[in-house]
Amino acid sequence: MQDWGSGPSGEDLEKKVIEIRDQLQKKFNRQKGLLPAIIIVILLIIGGFGSFYEVNTEETGVVLRFGKFVGFADPGLHFKIPFGVEQVYLVPTGRVLKEEFGYRTVTPGVRTTFSKRGLEEESLTLTGDLNVCDVEWIVQFQVTDPFKYIFRIQDPVGTIRDICEAMVRKAIGNANVTEVLTTARAALAVEIQQNLQATLNQYGIGVRIVTVKFQDVTPPDPVKNAFNEVNEAEQQKESLIFQAREQFNREVPRARGEAKRALQEAQGYAVERINKARGETNRFLALLTEYKKAPTVTRRRIHLETMEEILPRLEETYIMDTDSGGLLPLLPLRKTPEGGVK
Repeated sequence: MQDWGSGPSGEDLEKKVIEIRDQLQKKFNRQKGLLPAIIIVILLIIGGFGSFYEVNTEETGVVLRFGKFVGFADPGLHFKIPFGVEQVYLVPTGRVLKEEFGYRTVTPGVRTTFSKRGLEEESLTLTGDLNVCDVEWIVQFQVTDPFKYIFRIQDPVGTIRDICEAMVRKAIGNANVTEVLTTARAALAVEIQQNLQATLNQYGIGVRIVTVKFQDVTPPDPVKNAFNEVNEAEQQKESLIFQAREQFNREVPRARGEAKRALQEAQGYAVERINKARGETNRFLALLTEYKKAPTVTRRRIHLETMEEILPRLEETYIMDTDSGGLLPLLPLRKTPEGGVK
């Protein structure tokens, strides 16, 4: 019979098991004493990191304590109670936010690229005369009350987009296609901005609309060429009207100035003639007075003064004498020119 050797007895195995159990129990007791310390350290680390938060320069922090609003946090580093006792929501109140309709910006920058893919239903709008326009516009807004912006409405951005789209379709639906494509864009944008702000104020969303601006308003692609021709004709019409107004503003004041100048010249001429006539009348009256005092002397003086004025203008002078019965010899009454030539 082959001898396979002798193995450990049952008592030895029992002792070995008890020894291993005691070792494991001691090790577990040591680890059980370290576990609370590890948990406390982990909680302290989590609480330390969760006790501070930073608010950027363009943001405002909305602070809640046990879910109740307690105040706002200005830009900077702040302390809060950790473990969810205080919660802080950051709202970009210092920036002007923008929402795009009918297109999306793909890559902003110096050469910004846009995309209209899949946005046809958003941009196509029906006008009041049952035409269709392809409208692209933007809305810029700023948050004025961060608490209302976060907690008054569940989706403030979606609400702003829905209301703005409704206002744009309403305004364009009340105008005809020619006004929308040419001259009424600015007026429609102002109207939409006012109506949008009034509606948001009723909602109490805490938002101020900065501007509503149409980026591009065009007819749909199948009829774009025909509408472009109409638009060019309208622009040419406006250009001709402006040129006519410019010509009117240039010519009418000049004609009025010339008329006023001619009137003033006529008035001046009339005053001159009246004054001259009055002077002649006064001179004649003065002569008449002197004539009445001494008729012969006055008549002779006037005669001599008149002859003194007339004779130097005559080329030749002949004197008629009734006593001699003929012409007197020609008198050299005028000065002989130099060189002896008369």
